[in-house]
Amino acid sequence: IPDSVESIGDGAFRGCINLKEIDIPNSIKSIEECAFLECINLKEITIPYGVPSIGELTFYGCRNLKEIVIPDSVKSIGEQAFWGCKNLKEITIPYGVPSIGKSTFRGCKKLKEIVIPDSVKSIGDQAFWGCVIKEIVIPDSIESIGDGAFSECKYLKEIVISDSVKSIGDYAFYRCKDLKEIVIPDSVKNIGDSAFEDCENLTIRAHKGSYAEQYTLENDIPFEEI
Repeated sequence: IPDSVESIGDGAFRGCINLKEIDIPNSIKSIEECAFLECINLKEITIPYGVPSIGELTFYGCRNLKEIVIPDSVKSIGEQAFWGCKNLKEITIPYGVPSIGKSTFRGCKKLKEIVIPDSVKSIGDQAFWGCVIKEIVIPDSIESIGDGAFSECKYLKEIVISDSVKSIGDYAFYRCKDLKEIVIPDSVKNIGDSAFEDCENLTIRAHKGSYAEQYTLENDIPFEEI
């Protein structure tokens, strides 16, 4: 891509199955929706500083993408941007991104490490569905955890929910089989249907008389007072 190019348009390299690597010049100021969708052999990519956003479905289905560098200039990551990037192992979300959208990292079956900055206020529906994350810290900025956000994260063992969280969506932690305990702060006033369904080893820890305690009683989940 020559230095004269400032934008990679919608679907620009969509379905380029033989594309293995690409050098994006510093002149690029935007990467639009579906730009690299189903580039199934793309292995690594560096997004230059100056790009403010990654569009929806940008890297959808890039199943061999192992490494991506996202600069601090990125303030928005679109829905389903990395859905199905099966070989992506770790990613750092830049400070300034306000939300993690719907299904952004769904099906990233090797994603073990992710750092969520305290600029993020919400985690969207199915954002990390099926990832192999073992632990995650929800920063103080987060107010809501979407439906199915961590569903099928079967290796999730530890999660820290901050006092800023007000709601946990339906099926948020569905089938997190390795999750043994979770502390739910008093700030949480709504927990959706089946939020902890099939979490076979889970004990919820919370204050006596809290909304979380009432939820455990209604859903037959072991409770421990803190």
